[in-house]
Amino acid sequence: MKPALVVPAEFEQSSQFMDTERLPLTSADPLADRLARLQELFPEAAGEGSVDLEKLRVLLDGGAASGVERYGLSWAGKSDALKALQTLTTATLLPSPGESVNWDTTGNAIIEGDNLEVLKVLQHAYYGRVKLIYIDPPYNTGGDFIYPDNYAEGLGSYLTYLGQVKDGVKQTTNLDTSGRFHSRWLTMMYPRLFLARNLLREDGVIFVSIDDHEVSNLRMVMDEIFGEENFLAEIVWKKSYGGGSKTKGVVGVHEYVLAYSRDREAAGIIELPPDPSVLKYYKHRDAKFETRGPYRTQPLATTSMDERPNLRFPITWKGEDIWPQKQWQWSRERVEKALAGDDLIIKKRADGWTVDYKQYLRDEEGNERKAKPFSVLEGPYTQIGTDEFRSLFAEETGFSFPKPSGLIKHLLAFGAQDDLILDFFAGSGTTAQAVLELNKEDGGNRRFVLVQLPEPTGREDFPTIAEITKERVRRVIRKMTPAKPQSREEETPELDLCASAPSREIPPDLGFRVFKLAESNFAIWNPELAATEPGALAKQWQLSADNVRADATETALLCELMLKSGLPLHAPAVERDAGGVPVYLLDEGRVLFCLARELTREQLRTMAEWKPQSVLCLDVAFKGNDALKVNAQLEFQSHGIQFRTA
Repeated sequence: MKPALVVPAEFEQSSQFMDTERLPLTSADPLADRLARLQELFPEAAGEGSVDLEKLRVLLDGGAASGVERYGLSWAGKSDALKALQTLTTATLLPSPGESVNWDTTGNAIIEGDNLEVLKVLQHAYYGRVKLIYIDPPYNTGGDFIYPDNYAEGLGSYLTYLGQVKDGVKQTTNLDTSGRFHSRWLTMMYPRLFLARNLLREDGVIFVSIDDHEVSNLRMVMDEIFGEENFLAEIVWKKSYGGGSKTKGVVGVHEYVLAYSRDREAAGIIELPPDPSVLKYYKHRDAKFETRGPYRTQPLATTSMDERPNLRFPITWKGEDIWPQKQWQWSRERVEKALAGDDLIIKKRADGWTVDYKQYLRDEEGNERKAKPFSVLEGPYTQIGTDEFRSLFAEETGFSFPKPSGLIKHLLAFGAQDDLILDFFAGSGTTAQAVLELNKEDGGNRRFVLVQLPEPTGREDFPTIAEITKERVRRVIRKMTPAKPQSREEETPELDLCASAPSREIPPDLGFRVFKLAESNFAIWNPELAATEPGALAKQWQLSADNVRADATETALLCELMLKSGLPLHAPAVERDAGGVPVYLLDEGRVLFCLARELTREQLRTMAEWKPQSVLCLDVAFKGNDALKVNAQLEFQSHGIQFRTA
């Protein structure tokens, strides 16, 4: 017999104490935030959890006739892309410390799995936290990408892919003979870009490498997702200096990098440090302005600007009036200030006078001058990327034409030194190498999150592309720390999620944590798979009462609950004892997780005494004891603590 339910008198007339909050075990709804804002802006069109599109149309255009032609991008399969976007996932990420480097101290992560599912898993924990995204997706040149055709199945489709089962899920390349050559590619890209935008900070930027095959379609898709007003640039990257003797017609030596911001106003003015290739021109020095560093000279006169009469005036020097051929670049006031500050160099030549101004490397305060980026990049070339890769892999891997790390370093300069960088088409891991090397060069603390599909290679040493990704980053780290090489452990040790967070006081972050996409550690009820015979249904229901899978480790549970509670993969956890059961304090003690399979009232009271903002326990810990759960809820509520179960 169950113990009597203990209910304080003040709660006798209320049923709110029965509603213990449950932690959602699915990914965040990517459209929920937009729907809420739309309902707030147009309450007249708000329905029960939806928007009345007909009312909204009337509010927006005064009831104009429907069915009119509109500018936009559509393709066969766009509805499938939207369905894939809206399908929630219950998947999780399983930690794999044996494949990691410096697990206890690193804030970097490499995730093995289908990037669509992984992006969904990351929505709770990384929404609005990423400063910069760089991706190099498949270019759709015929056979360069493999993704399941069944976009709606999500995790199930991915797990079938892992098993290399052909029935039911076609492993597809995008052949030119397919009538949906562009459509399949767009259907693959659309939901991934949509979810990526959610992860960007308000001042975040995304860079996407692409070539001529899909650049026009990609531009339209990104206009739709990010907004045309947030377009930054279509950068032309000259990737090769080769001849192209086998090419018929025009020799193609360039690709593109499309750049968009989450919010152009929040992103501010995009600036870059001086290009190293032009530093050689800063060869003059002035002892009076040593803090400003070396300078180069630039002509003050210009003929390239539109004609502006106010910029045409004489500069009086040594009793002579010096006139520009057309006009000066600066106003009269600025020229006079430069003359007084000894910032002009005026010389007499046989054909007249020359006026140059000094362009210092640093400003008056000694800060390095910034420059606006150009929309054309010449190099670093693809050949350099190939050489970089071969310098790390003496063995032949079959991996061709990786991007040079110098290209990504150039793009990383758009962010600050402490930002989070995401690459969900990681390939060989060039982005990780760029982050690690740039941190070493400028003392930064940038962190990376890479995602790579375990696409089979047919090799024994590196059976998947994801294995190449991880091994490349290991070798980069070994190269950067020769005194203490990191070796890959064969056995997977017990995971310590209670490591301290990386800080600026410790050495550079030369490591990464490996995670793998997998099914949830919780047995989540799926009505579509439920038995139909009453006896079998009752048995299935009884088994689901303990919703924690038998093979779930405590560390795997902790990782899943962190992600689904909105805590990032590198969040530190401090283990403490609560009356005989271990608990974990996260987010500087504001969050408490207890993964015990059985709890007492005294242990719950101990947790409450620490006064975290929220407490999360496993539902199975109450063993069906409703009185214990209700008393726990009331105990936490009296302390102003949010109480949830999973």
